[in-house]
Amino acid sequence: MRKLSFDTVLIANRGEIAVRIIKTLRKLGIRSAIVYHDVDARTPAVLMADKAIAISGRTPISAYLDSAQIIAAARNANAGALHPGYGFLSENAEFARAVMKAGIAFIGPTPESIELMGDKIRARNFVKRNGFSVAPSAIEEDDPATFVSRARCIGAPLLVKPSAGGGGKGMRIVRKLDTLGDAIAQARSEGLRYFGDGRLYVERYVENPRHIEVQVLGDAFGNVVHLLERECSVQRRFQKIIEETPSPALSPGLRKQICETAAGIARAANYRNAGTVEFIFGGGEFYFLEMNTRLQVEHPVTEMVSGIDLVAEQVYLAAGCELGFSQSDIMSKGHAIEVRLCAEAPERGYAPTTGKILVLEYPDGDGLRIDSGILQGQQITAAFDPMIAKIIVHSPTRIEAALKAHRAVAELVLLGCETNASFLGRILADEAFLSGHVHTGYLDENPHIAAGNSASDLSAFLATAALLTRPIRESADAVPELHANLGCWRN
Repeated sequence: MRKLSFDTVLIANRGEIAVRIIKTLRKLGIRSAIVYHDVDARTPAVLMADKAIAISGRTPISAYLDSAQIIAAARNANAGALHPGYGFLSENAEFARAVMKAGIAFIGPTPESIELMGDKIRARNFVKRNGFSVAPSAIEEDDPATFVSRARCIGAPLLVKPSAGGGGKGMRIVRKLDTLGDAIAQARSEGLRYFGDGRLYVERYVENPRHIEVQVLGDAFGNVVHLLERECSVQRRFQKIIEETPSPALSPGLRKQICETAAGIARAANYRNAGTVEFIFGGGEFYFLEMNTRLQVEHPVTEMVSGIDLVAEQVYLAAGCELGFSQSDIMSKGHAIEVRLCAEAPERGYAPTTGKILVLEYPDGDGLRIDSGILQGQQITAAFDPMIAKIIVHSPTRIEAALKAHRAVAELVLLGCETNASFLGRILADEAFLSGHVHTGYLDENPHIAAGNSASDLSAFLATAALLTRPIRESADAVPELHANLGCWRN
């Protein structure tokens, strides 16, 4: 039995991931504390936590990025550990270092690992030095004066990327070399705006690749395991929408190769805690993309097929415990799919939406899991990322999982704020998705999936529905008083 060295964990996050962490802490008999901005005062995570500590900021996001306030809150709660969730400060090496300096265990990798793998250029060079495959590329800081010419030598198509950050921000695809200069300028501008870092690199862009990632866990004793792969190819603007495991694209031999490569990279980096190694895959070959030094949004699909609670493992590893299992103990059973429910309108260019949740009813059933951070009556604002919940399903086969996910999305009732639920349903029913023939350009090639019914069709449907209701029908048929007084007069 692995023992823990702390009895209280502060959660430096919000929404569904905070709820997710609290549920595991309860199972482990650990008290939960959480920081919250006033806009989140009545959210499920704040109501569930054993202790809630208010923090403030010029904006809600700035409050969750205030490391000094958060560490002070951890001390206030007598927390022996801090879980950063994902986003916000989860991949900030200086924050991790400050947490540890305060005598609080950081539930994540070491600051050194975050610095190494969080910088895409450093990570790429590290992976290449250790003999793992990376895409042909040109790094600006190697020789800024020749950066553009070196990029041109790789040949189109190219992908221009900021060194810092993630989430697709700042990335530009260049299919014609005469547009490279503009792409570099735009990528640098976004890198500075989002991450305060304008460093860039360019790599060969694999047209319509698949996005494959591998979950890894490492302890302080040099043990590293992988928990197989996830496919995240259904994306819009480099943002994942649907994730699944196992990938329908990998043969047993390729699966073993890509998973062992991920574990090898983590082992070479002396990696501790949970992390994800991401690859682009196409034409039977795969290249290292990046490593995320945190828990991933899509971690539930791995939990569904493996039966392993990744948050619990994170907590044990942060307490200095050895991994409780070896690679041979990890088995995958069935197929899992996760869809991200977002407050956005794909039919209008994925515009963010807001509103008060008037009615909220989630589907229920065997092999169905909902990770949510909202309640009926809660206000959805534009202050945070648009994802409001995740619907995760597990079935014996991929087709059964897809059908179950489609039913779950159809049964969801959320009124008061427009969501992407219908869009998710269209993907899950699409022939290409059902056959497993998807790639990162799948939605771009099928714009009708996002568009749904045209505006004119929608107007016609609404008008027809309105005319079928009794009050509106009676109003339409009513004769105005002036005309009624004319009696039986005819012209």
